Amino acid sequence: MNLINILLTILSYVLVAAFAALVGYIIRKTIAEAKITSAEQEAKRIIDDAEKAGEAKKREALLEAKEEVHKLRTDMERENKERRNELQQMERRLMQKEEALDRKSDQIERKEESLNQKERNVEKAKTEIDEIVAAQRTELERVSNLSSEEAKSYLLKQVEDEIQHEMAVMIRDVEHKAREEADKRAREVVSLAIQRTAADHVAETTVSVVNLPNDDMKGRIIGREGRNIRALETLTGIDLIIDDTPEAVILSGFDPIRREIARIALEKLIADGRIHPARIEEMVEKARKEVDAIIRDEGEQATFETDVHGLHPELIKLLGRLRFRTSYGQNVLKHAIEVSHLAGIMAAELGADSRMARRAGLLHDIGKAIDHEVEGTHIEIGMDVLKRYKEAPEVIHAMACHHGDYEAESIEAVLVTAADSVSAARPGARRETLESYIKRLQKLEEISGEFDGVDKSFAIQAGREVRIMVKPESIDDATSTKLARDIVKRIESEMEYPGQIKVTVIRETRAVEYAK
Repeated sequence: MNLINILLTILSYVLVAAFAALVGYIIRKTIAEAKITSAEQEAKRIIDDAEKAGEAKKREALLEAKEEVHKLRTDMERENKERRNELQQMERRLMQKEEALDRKSDQIERKEESLNQKERNVEKAKTEIDEIVAAQRTELERVSNLSSEEAKSYLLKQVEDEIQHEMAVMIRDVEHKAREEADKRAREVVSLAIQRTAADHVAETTVSVVNLPNDDMKGRIIGREGRNIRALETLTGIDLIIDDTPEAVILSGFDPIRREIARIALEKLIADGRIHPARIEEMVEKARKEVDAIIRDEGEQATFETDVHGLHPELIKLLGRLRFRTSYGQNVLKHAIEVSHLAGIMAAELGADSRMARRAGLLHDIGKAIDHEVEGTHIEIGMDVLKRYKEAPEVIHAMACHHGDYEAESIEAVLVTAADSVSAARPGARRETLESYIKRLQKLEEISGEFDGVDKSFAIQAGREVRIMVKPESIDDATSTKLARDIVKRIESEMEYPGQIKVTVIRETRAVEYAK
């Protein structure tokens, strides 16, 4: 009985579930059909609206297209009319030119006929002249007792003498005019460059002096059994000279950077008061870092001052090292900055590349920063350094030419050479040894005295001018110009000198009588 009840209960549950499912299906179907009907109506309404809007836009587009076509047709007709007018005008001009060419052609034909007639007349006259010349030559040979060749040689000799004299006069006149114009222009460019450039120069020296607060400090610097001074000399590579000079210690060495490190380290030790090997080593290391910072700052300052940018950091450091390098008493970094300014100003005045000229001028002595460490001239070292750091070939070429080792192939190279000469040769820029100075004066007088007609020669103005006295009976005024030019060529080919040398030839005739 219980089993039957259970089965009936299960059956009733199944029937209820089936009925619920059937009812749910019918409800869902009714709702879905209602939604589909509503969606279809909405879609139909949207389609109708879209068709109406499309028709309206289509009519508007057609109207706009018709208006555009009408406008284009009007523009085309107007343009065609203008072109027809232009073609008609061109046709009239061509017809006029054609008529003018026809007239010119007729004139040319008439002139050609006239020239042919004149040519025939000239040929006839030439034949007659040749016959007359032959007769005259025969008569001249008979009268002068000279053959034609002998007379020709005699005349050529006379003509050659006259031409030599005229050539000397012409050379003098042309050189005078060219020199006036070139000197004027060159003086303007160089003077402007010098006026706009100013640089300080320091004297070359191999020693530095450190002032002491008192003489008792000398004993502390030397240390027990000299250990302090030995440590300082070993770490810096600089000799310390402690003598009777009151309240001063002299640092001696050929490397200016090491000398500067030793000077800074010693000043720090004196200010600190604690002087012993360990402290010396610490101060030398601090001084070395400080000098490295000074070198970097000096190089950057040089690039800013000359408006040269984009240099490799190592090139900037090498430029900074030039701050402690001198040449003939002239600070090389200041010299490089001055050359950069001069070359840039002259390049701007002449319309050349001033940026490249400034760059080459600043880098022209870069090899001197390491020429005591690397073999070779500072030109070769500089070329290798610039190639290593990818500088432009034009800059390398301009740098390499500034001492005449290579032939200049650009105006910027010539300007860098000129700027280097101006900076190095100006009064007070460099010191010159007495021996080389005397040799240059002797060489100038020796070259001048080797020419025929020279009586005396004097080198003056510190070797920047040579005055030559000539024999008036041997050399005339016109030949004096040629003599000055020949002497200049000899000096340029045989001597090396900064700047320029003026050659002055003096010819005078004196008539002396005594009244008795």
